Amino acid sequence: MPRPRMFPPPLVACLALIGAAACLATLTRAPAAGPDDEAAIRAVVARYVDAREARDPEAIAALFTADADQLVSDGTWRKGRDDLVRGMLASSQRTGGRRSITVESVRLLGPDVALVDGRYRQTGLAGGKDRDLWTTILLKRDPTGWRIAAVRNMLPAAPEPPAKP
Repeated sequence: MPRPRMFPPPLVACLALIGAAACLATLTRAPAAGPDDEAAIRAVVARYVDAREARDPEAIAALFTADADQLVSDGTWRKGRDDLVRGMLASSQRTGGRRSITVESVRLLGPDVALVDGRYRQTGLAGGKDRDLWTTILLKRDPTGWRIAAVRNMLPAAPEPPAKP
């Protein structure tokens, strides 16, 4: 009589873990941003733009988590709230102009984590050139409300020319 085929225990454990993870993923989908959450998140982004425009270090700092970071379009990576505030104020001083963010989407990744994507426009800059960028802002909810934990500003790359036949 042939022996039943046995699978190695590590393979069985791995398959069980994959199955459990798939089940857990379907049960723990991130909630959609409700109207109250979305309005509060959009308000934080608006206050961020207003604080930057006013060049108000206290107002800027109040919007960020202590460990927040920002990766700007020139590759500078600011880490920690104090570094962000210094860098933002220095950038505004150096380039002048006005900044605006048009929120394109708000997505809750969990009950206390949200992702915002928006068009980031800088106009009237030193040198007379305007800039159109994308920004992604990660927010975390703490007991006092939503705070910005990370900012990523991206300068879209020019499309590559079509390949020659």
